[in-house]
Amino acid sequence: MDFLHRHIEALIFCAPTPLPKAEIVKCLSEMFEAEIPGDHVDQAINDLSEKYQSEEFSFQLEHSGGGYQFLTKPAYQTSIGILLRQQSQKRLSTAQLETLSIIAYKQPVTKGDIEQIRGVNSDYSVQKLLEKELVDIKGKSEGLGRPLLYGTSDKFMEYFGINSLKDLPQPKDFSQPENQIGDERD
Repeated sequence: MDFLHRHIEALIFCAPTPLPKAEIVKCLSEMFEAEIPGDHVDQAINDLSEKYQSEEFSFQLEHSGGGYQFLTKPAYQTSIGILLRQQSQKRLSTAQLETLSIIAYKQPVTKGDIEQIRGVNSDYSVQKLLEKELVDIKGKSEGLGRPLLYGTSDKFMEYFGINSLKDLPQPKDFSQPENQIGDERD
């Protein structure tokens, strides 16, 4: 069954986005002209995941964005950070992050709703997020003028390494201790 591992490894390696298990099974079934059991694919993925946990590899197999992909291990975060900083055209500005946060938590949302929350015009930020394919147009609102509705894309999930919107931090995760005036006394 080692051949199955190598084929799965090649598929995941070549996929530009996280590769779902169903797509792996479909590709392998077509290639071998036979039904490939899902549990064989699961076992091969587990074996590959264990293999890449070894220190000799700088990357590992991760389940992210609804599929599987190879990602660099945290120990190499600094060198990858330098590379990503150098590729600044892909970075998100503060305004884009604010806009993206609003879209992620309030979707589907209109640009007017985004601007009402932010208090500033968001045309440029929304346009850049569309260009970077982090948000999609989800339809039109039933409201006055039928404005466009925006929501996050699959690329958003991949970009932030999450599998669903349920993985986003919840507001309770950001709670801060109540402010106190003066020193605490025992």
